[in-house]
Amino acid sequence: MVNFLHRSARAGMPQLGARVLQSTMIGSRRSFSSYLVSPKELHEALQKNPPTKISTDSRVVPLCAAWFLPNDGRKGFDVFIEQRIPKAKFFDLDKVADLRSPYPHMLPLGKDFAATMSELGIRKDDTVVVYDTKELGIFSAPRVAWTLRLFGHSNVHVLDNFKLWVEQGLPTETGEIYDVECCTYPIPELDSTKVADFERVREVVLDHNKEGAEGVQVLDARPPGRFTGKDPEPRPGLSSGHMPGSINIPFNAVLDPETKGFYPPEKLRSIFKEKGVDPEKPVISSCGTGVTSCVIDAALEVAEYGPAENRQVYDGSWTEWAQRVSASDSLIRKTE
Repeated sequence: MVNFLHRSARAGMPQLGARVLQSTMIGSRRSFSSYLVSPKELHEALQKNPPTKISTDSRVVPLCAAWFLPNDGRKGFDVFIEQRIPKAKFFDLDKVADLRSPYPHMLPLGKDFAATMSELGIRKDDTVVVYDTKELGIFSAPRVAWTLRLFGHSNVHVLDNFKLWVEQGLPTETGEIYDVECCTYPIPELDSTKVADFERVREVVLDHNKEGAEGVQVLDARPPGRFTGKDPEPRPGLSSGHMPGSINIPFNAVLDPETKGFYPPEKLRSIFKEKGVDPEKPVISSCGTGVTSCVIDAALEVAEYGPAENRQVYDGSWTEWAQRVSASDSLIRKTE
């Protein structure tokens, strides 16, 4: 019996080797060299490995994260229906959220996240490339990619970007999607170490410049006018201004104004250095509602500016902060 098994294994080695080689080749088709993916890279990957119903192998799946501010007037899903990457899925930031929270699109529960991924037909081992609208270039895609990563979906990238995809004449499709092949996505655990809550941020702000404090840096991605308190917030009744000690790095400061994509790593590093961000100290990124803070978080990653374990995102961001801080604490500053 031993000899028979040995001979069978040996006889099957060429076939097994071929399968391993084929698997390696397929895997290499799906792997991207960096967190950011160019239109050309994604197009080539989709041509080699389209997300078909028949195959049970992991696939490359484009995921549209189109979202606009509430005072914009445009709707993400409408833009998705109008023009999208072929076979793309749509992730609704406003619906895939903790709907019990008084604050917009806070992180969902693990079971709700899993239900959404199942309904979209995205499998745990799929490589997901999240993309934005052609109008905004980079805006909400990093937030959705950050969310997927927090829930343990390791193969996640951001397209840099759909504006260039369209300009380069790469294929798009339009119209409603009626046929979605659902799957079963396992309920994940949230990696809370990457999330800063209100109590954590309040502690950091109160400790600012105190002897023995951690030296955590709060980076605010809102436009300068809202940061200084000169311009209003897009949500009526919400005070503008900023947290004491926070550093204003508007999210579009890390984006090329022409392409609306991320600047190269060396340019990003110079921007953070000029703003006085210390790569050796922890960072909490904040914004209006936790969306564009993830643009800053992604830029820090692309620039390799400080260790990943030193970065957090304040999920509630300014919308929560301005509603929860006490006036007597003087934790909203305005500067002309």
